Amino acid sequence: MIELFREAQALQRFLLERGWPFCFIGGVALQHWGEPRVTRDLDLTVFTGFGGEAPVVDGLLAHYAGRRRDAREFALRHRVLLFSTPAGIAVDLALGALPFEADMIARAAEVEFEPGVALRICSAEDLLVLKAFADRLQDRADVAGIARRRGRGLDWDAVIARLTPLAETKGEPGILETVRGLRAQFGS
Repeated sequence: MIELFREAQALQRFLLERGWPFCFIGGVALQHWGEPRVTRDLDLTVFTGFGGEAPVVDGLLAHYAGRRRDAREFALRHRVLLFSTPAGIAVDLALGALPFEADMIARAAEVEFEPGVALRICSAEDLLVLKAFADRLQDRADVAGIARRRGRGLDWDAVIARLTPLAETKGEPGILETVRGLRAQFGS
């Protein structure tokens, strides 16, 4: 994990030097907000808006190796840049454009993971929203872990408010029911 955090810190410096708004999500944020588990990659969001993707993608690919031969085209089409750090850590970088993503980045805060290594991560509420929205098996376990660990400390009203339009867009109201159940269990 030490190498992962140090590679994350180097990537963070790179992004800060360019003034690109970002925050770490996924496994790194989960180490702080949820029940820690082994993670071998980095997930983050950089806010590009619609139309500002190419300079960010090109800047990153000039410095980092793409994980696909068509990494640039894939990123511009699917809004996810897949690359590796010099130490071989896989990075999945979402190109954010939605108001939720801009707000998530604005709410992010630095957390020290080891002495001298502080990373800008999304809030617990935003991580719960992202994981609930993704709704894969591991994400469901992560959502439950965040709820168990943070329970009464979570702003459940904010979670529901942020998740509702995303769940409606996805057409899966069951996501909200799951989160409401966790709120009843751990948020009271």
